[in-house]
Amino acid sequence: MPKRFRQLRLAAVCRLAAWCAASALVPVAAAQAPAQTAISAENQLKAVFLFNFAQFIAWPQGAFQSLQSPIIIGVLGDDPFGPYLDRVVQGEKIGNRPLVVRRYLRAEDAAECSILFISRSEAGDFDRVKEKLKGRSLLTVGDFAGFARLGGMVRFVTESGKIRLRINVFAAKAVGLTISSKLLAHATIVATEDN
Repeated sequence: MPKRFRQLRLAAVCRLAAWCAASALVPVAAAQAPAQTAISAENQLKAVFLFNFAQFIAWPQGAFQSLQSPIIIGVLGDDPFGPYLDRVVQGEKIGNRPLVVRRYLRAEDAAECSILFISRSEAGDFDRVKEKLKGRSLLTVGDFAGFARLGGMVRFVTESGKIRLRINVFAAKAVGLTISSKLLAHATIVATEDN
């Protein structure tokens, strides 16, 4: 991995830690790499958040096949992150679990996924996606309007140039996920519209 990219990733991880520790929200522009690719600064920062969510989520016993099974970060639908997300998680582990990125065209293919980013391209079909994922212990993440209120777990919201989180803890608890209070302390908690 190039030294410059490692430095950028380390800086982004440190910004997330500072965000959680001091309740300071990370400006979207802070994730901009000097050699900007087609991936926006906002999506670069969201990719770093996806990587870091793995440190703030506890999966229920039996969610993984073994102690060394990977934490799979999936992208369902159009991929706004491109190779950037792969570079962010490359060589990383949470405990004994390596992080892996996979892309899916259908929700039913995400059976072994641990964290699933549901792209805006799936917004119109979100009810069907939720039905296909029902009962699976995976953290759903999205950035389209109403995502958390409609039963998604973590929604990225960009306000005043900063990414904020809206978290539906009820949806997470329903599938046995526990979200760390360190993350919840800096998010807006929302409920599913049906509750």
